[in-house]
Amino acid sequence: MLRTEPSARQAPAADDGTRPGRGPELLVLLFSAGAAVAAVAQPFVLGRTLDLLLRDGDAGRWLTLTAGLLLGELLLDSLTSLFTGRCSAGWTAAIRLRAFAGLLGAVPDRARGCTPGDVGTRLTLNAADAGSAPAARAALTASLVTPVGALAALAVVDVWVAACVLAGLPALALVLRAFARDTGTSVAAYQHTQSEIASRLLEALDGTATIAAAGTAARERRRVLAPLGELATLGGRMWALHGRALGRSGVLVPLLILAATAVGGLRVASGAMTVGDLLAACRYAQLTAGVGVAASLLGAVVRGRAARGRTLALERMPALSYGTRGLPPDGPGDLELRGVRVVRDGREVLRADGVRIPGGATAAVVGRSGAGKSVLAAVAGRLIDPDEGHVLLDGVRLDRLTREALRTEIAFAFERPALGEGTVAEAVATGPRPVSREEVRQAALAAGADGFVRRLPRGYDTPLPAAPLSGGEHQRLGLARAFAHAGRLLIMDDATSSLDTATEHEVDRALRRSPRPGTRLVVAHRPSVAGRADLVVWLEEGKVRSVASHRDLWTLPDYRAVFGVVGVEASAPGAKPALPPEPEEARP
Repeated sequence: MLRTEPSARQAPAADDGTRPGRGPELLVLLFSAGAAVAAVAQPFVLGRTLDLLLRDGDAGRWLTLTAGLLLGELLLDSLTSLFTGRCSAGWTAAIRLRAFAGLLGAVPDRARGCTPGDVGTRLTLNAADAGSAPAARAALTASLVTPVGALAALAVVDVWVAACVLAGLPALALVLRAFARDTGTSVAAYQHTQSEIASRLLEALDGTATIAAAGTAARERRRVLAPLGELATLGGRMWALHGRALGRSGVLVPLLILAATAVGGLRVASGAMTVGDLLAACRYAQLTAGVGVAASLLGAVVRGRAARGRTLALERMPALSYGTRGLPPDGPGDLELRGVRVVRDGREVLRADGVRIPGGATAAVVGRSGAGKSVLAAVAGRLIDPDEGHVLLDGVRLDRLTREALRTEIAFAFERPALGEGTVAEAVATGPRPVSREEVRQAALAAGADGFVRRLPRGYDTPLPAAPLSGGEHQRLGLARAFAHAGRLLIMDDATSSLDTATEHEVDRALRRSPRPGTRLVVAHRPSVAGRADLVVWLEEGKVRSVASHRDLWTLPDYRAVFGVVGVEASAPGAKPALPPEPEEARP
């Protein structure tokens, strides 16, 4: 079964260095609440000031207090904006780092289902929306101080006006509740459509040469932009929801303020309130019923929550766990698969039992497309765990090895290696163990890369972005890195597909002369590669049909058909098999 990290992997602790902490969010809450308190205090002070001025009293102290409250609110609003930016930036960076770490640490075949466009959208737009949510949540919490405080102050000024305003608040609460519910659904669909467009665009960019050669640019443009109509519809729906909430509140709020003013006027006429009290009551009615700020903040929180769910999907992707054991010293690299079974989407994609590759041997994995060759390679190097059974290296189960023991003793070379953006030397040296400059050069020689590397503008110190590499040269640098870090087991998953036959043969000879030969598992598509291997693991529809030498298997028509050879007579037993001619291939 797939083994995942413990729960700490799913929800990293706050002290793991990838969370900014609650400090900035608390400061946003503190300064927002302070500004709200200043706003609530102003109507009362203004009312008292007006009453004193109308009675020709000494209003100097109250005027000073009014000016102080205005300046204080302005200062607190500025501090709120400052720490909102810091809070959002810190959380956005943390969310991106955690999502990126989750993606890189995930089981490769589980991460393969995420398209580049979808991942890019989650790490950019969605991470930014999610990173803005903590500050918006703090500001939304602080915004409750304004209506609650204004209602309490209004009750102090006049309880009848306060009762009038309170009677209309349930209708406003229903408006906000409906807005939050409907917006959440629309936002999730909008973000999903954004990622779909991004995925289609990256697919088109990756195949620009094919599109240009086929003359299908117009059709591709239509395909990429096909979801744009749906995106516009969803965006319009979100704005409509926002406008509907503001429109409904735009009717309710003036009616509420008008009712409060009418009640206040009657109270002034009866002598129960002063003119200053009426001014304060009208302002408090506005503050209590105001929903515009709350609706905007609520929308940001809803968007952030939906976006956070999308980034968490990357952060919580299943990851391999590791054991505590090491490998026996000086082991030869014996590889064994016992009762291995891998199932994907209810379908068995690999079954291998009793497959043993002796230490120091080269085994070629052959089979038709979809036979399970790459799955076997991934299981053998524990990029994935089998659903049943175990893989052993020198008698130790791979799932019981420490991460260091596993990755220092098992090296991979792929068809499309990811080399990064450093220099050529750094690309080859990057790996689980330190590699000297001389070891880098020797690995490049073995991979047939030393010649073209020396011709680069700065040789091994040439930055990769400045190195005009062909597909085959790029692949050879990936081989060089694998050779530099090879331990007891080297797995080559279609890692020589871009090499011409002569270069591939030289690479094989260099590996056989290596002072650290180790065991090699090679996914092979050419009969010449299988012919140079010590034994062949023949896969058919996910099952191991045979483990034998290429010479013995070549006598079987079904085996020859794997390489597209039909109707060729097998050579006599013991004679060199009559291999088909290799196709001519252009040098990279």
